[in-house]
Amino acid sequence: MDAGLVQLLERAFHPRAIAVVGASNNPMSFGYHFLRHLTRYGFAGNIYPVNPGEESVQGFPAYHRLSDIPGPIDYVVCCIPAQLIPDLLRECRTRDVRVAHLFTGRLTETGRAQAHELEAEILCQARIHDVRLIGPNCMGLYHPGQGISFGYDLPIEPGPVGGLFQSGGASGEFVRYGALRGLRFSKVISYGNALDLDESDFLDYLSQDTNTTVIAAYIEGVKEGRRFLRSLKNAASTKPVVALKGGKGGAGAARACFSHTASLTGSSEVWETAVRQAGAVPAETLEDLIDLVVAFRFLPPTTGKRVGVVGGGGGKSVLSADECESAGLELPPLPQKAREELKAIAPDLWDWLGNPADRSIMQGAPIDTGKILKVMAPLPEFDFIIANITEDAPFGQEGMTRLLQTEADDFIEVWRKRTKPLAVVLGAGELGGQELQDWRWRLLAEQRQRLVAAGIPVYASVTRAARSLSRLVDYYRRRAALSRTDRALAGW
Repeated sequence: MDAGLVQLLERAFHPRAIAVVGASNNPMSFGYHFLRHLTRYGFAGNIYPVNPGEESVQGFPAYHRLSDIPGPIDYVVCCIPAQLIPDLLRECRTRDVRVAHLFTGRLTETGRAQAHELEAEILCQARIHDVRLIGPNCMGLYHPGQGISFGYDLPIEPGPVGGLFQSGGASGEFVRYGALRGLRFSKVISYGNALDLDESDFLDYLSQDTNTTVIAAYIEGVKEGRRFLRSLKNAASTKPVVALKGGKGGAGAARACFSHTASLTGSSEVWETAVRQAGAVPAETLEDLIDLVVAFRFLPPTTGKRVGVVGGGGGKSVLSADECESAGLELPPLPQKAREELKAIAPDLWDWLGNPADRSIMQGAPIDTGKILKVMAPLPEFDFIIANITEDAPFGQEGMTRLLQTEADDFIEVWRKRTKPLAVVLGAGELGGQELQDWRWRLLAEQRQRLVAAGIPVYASVTRAARSLSRLVDYYRRRAALSRTDRALAGW
């Protein structure tokens, strides 16, 4: 990546001062919200509201023009009508502003000829005045480590997950729903129409960002296909990249082209082939994207597909086996060593237990899900473990509470010992307000929260866990094969 562009983006992500042009006291205005985010998230630099009709905005002195601001400005958030942007870019030149976020929309995404002409003029002025643009028609930057956000109530503490999203709504959903699964974020970029800086630039930036270890991407279309594939391949060679394509179907493609981000689209088959060839991991839905990022964030590099499955009743154990095999995983039988150990613990049951290990036959015996998990976890015959927490059992509140708390305690203990990569399955349910008051659903939610807080990847179904783990293994197998090829070529 161009070192100069890295330096510019570093300046935008670590600004000494931010000017919000179009800042407002009106809570219905986005100029109000972007300024509010800076104060709520604790941005430590100088904040400059720009609004010619106000003397102060949200307690800050307001400036009539960008050129009136006395100090240096590293980053501009633009919330003014599109026709005013060319003049703003001329002012940016006088204040040495090099990066501007254009929240402003209603440009080429409308499909109107006049909007196309105005967007072309905006790009021309940006080039003349040496200003790089994020957007237009986007939410901009979320960088919790610097107190920069594009939404309310997002995690304040930073983490290692980076993201680039062509859709502002998708970026917000990714952060919110990912946070419920324990994800925390380094830098997430919503870049909209990609008039200037695009998906390739942000991939290049995140690939070299030392605070980012996993990259998530939502892309509706690319404007320079070969350059994008080079950037994707480079990023995926250094860290996992999970990519979701929007607009794969006819209706979605039409939406992307004409009423959302004005992107060029391509077929689903071509996209997935290209992503895989570049070494990245294609996702099918936003839910799938989050599932995969959870796996790459919390699980170590794994190249084996032999899984041990514990917990759940008889039906769930059978379905778990089916779902794991359908995802391409292998379920080896319990080895003789494990059988001997189980025989010593539960002489009446040991020959009934297998892989998957049915929890229902353990009731009343001196063995439970946690004990068999502790037997299976150290075994070299398994590459990782999927553990079903008991979601339904014929017990009242006291018995069910004791059972679930014990299972969660055991899962956390095994996880912390790091004897084997572990994923836990605990369904979310389709809950309304009334159900949230019920002790059973509250108990499940509390145990899920405990598991997530411990850093364990938790999935709503075995299907979702198995699919994510299988693709994680495929990624690291490809990485290992490429490494062997590189070493062979170096030796030759």
